[in-house]
Amino acid sequence: MRRGLVATLLLATGAMAVQAQYIVVASTTSTEQSGLFAYLLPEFKKASGMDVKVVAVGTGQAIDMGRRGDADVLFVHDRVAEDKVVAEGFAVKRFDVMYNDFVLIGPQADPAKTRGKDIVEALKKVAAANAGFISRGDKSGTHAAELRYWKDAGLSDQMGGGYKACGCGMGPALNMAASTGAYVLADRGTWLNFKNRADLAVLVEGDKRLFNQYGVMRVNPLKHPHVKVAEGQKFVDWLISAPGQAVIAGYKIGGEPLFFPNAAP
Repeated sequence: MRRGLVATLLLATGAMAVQAQYIVVASTTSTEQSGLFAYLLPEFKKASGMDVKVVAVGTGQAIDMGRRGDADVLFVHDRVAEDKVVAEGFAVKRFDVMYNDFVLIGPQADPAKTRGKDIVEALKKVAAANAGFISRGDKSGTHAAELRYWKDAGLSDQMGGGYKACGCGMGPALNMAASTGAYVLADRGTWLNFKNRADLAVLVEGDKRLFNQYGVMRVNPLKHPHVKVAEGQKFVDWLISAPGQAVIAGYKIGGEPLFFPNAAP
């Protein structure tokens, strides 16, 4: 009897240990669809022995997962929403991790004549021409940025007759733009990893407003005691460490980096 009890306890302890060896990271689709996680997570596994289960959704949905306690770590890109979830107490201290930029993608012929460096002027031209425009429409970080640019253009509710919200991730939005010859705002990382470009090209880039910062934070155990605090912190610490930052810098497609690490030393 005693031997059986000991065996049961050992099995239970082993199961708990296995369970503790992974964390759930709620993240934006761009970190997955750019290919970054496929490159980054094996390196983290080598360094820590820990697995990461990624749920890649729009940043707004990822942050809502943190509010519900459905993730251990948030890795997202909407600074306003990130600061808000920390202020609400659902997440612990936020850290800069890396950045890239947004770009306006559209057909090579550029029928709305948007080509240049000014995203606000470009969107005014899209609306005036009633040109096709695919919006993520999913409360993602990219969607939040797009809405800011429309607001800056004074066109928050006048995006033109060609405006369509897909309620989808970055990859599907790019596919829709490619198949219909529409314009779309994309993060550069996903664009560089996107294969089905048809005749799409980068038309607007270089505007300082297109800067795209990513941040990481742990879900607060005071709100959700079940979250894996030590394991989540290990992932955060590695991402902002010199080795983690070096891995991010090393991810390139065709020799071009997709993200630029900028964690504070």
